[in-house]
Amino acid sequence: MKKSRHSDKTLSTKEKQQLLATLKARFENNPGRHEGLEWNKLEKKLETQPEKLWSLQQMEASGGEPDVIDYEKQTDRYWFVDCSPESPTGRRSCCYDSEALESRKANKPADSATNMAAEMGIELLTEEEYHLLQKTGSYDLKTSSWLLTPAPIRKLGGAIFGDRRFERVFIYHNGAESYYAARGFRGSLKI
Repeated sequence: MKKSRHSDKTLSTKEKQQLLATLKARFENNPGRHEGLEWNKLEKKLETQPEKLWSLQQMEASGGEPDVIDYEKQTDRYWFVDCSPESPTGRRSCCYDSEALESRKANKPADSATNMAAEMGIELLTEEEYHLLQKTGSYDLKTSSWLLTPAPIRKLGGAIFGDRRFERVFIYHNGAESYYAARGFRGSLKI
């Protein structure tokens, strides 16, 4: 994953403008993901939250192609999710969490999905959220994505991941310490 050169988790004016232009173009090119929402309202909200813009930049820089797929009217929050066709390229070949990473004796991956998400200021998708994302398009046709794993499964050494095959969404399990070149993770961010 491409690291930001900013330790304070803010973007320069130029980076902010480029990110907002990218997000606006994606928003306008994919209206089916967020019917009835207006870019201008979202942009005003984004401009007041520089730390969230930094997180969105991290999602973008690692290949996530974040876009809005939901709006919570009661809380006035927009839900950004990685909408790249495949699991983000800059977040693959990672095991599930730091416990799994430490348990590997040989051939350790560079990082874990939960560590990377925390560093980026985003959350891994839950199983339910992954299904919601898949209703907006077809994702992970060749890759898979780690999902936030329920504690009882993780306690037993496992972790869950999802993908889409044969026009159907599948949720599977694996040892949390496993990692594959075609498995990464998708994140979300509420603004």
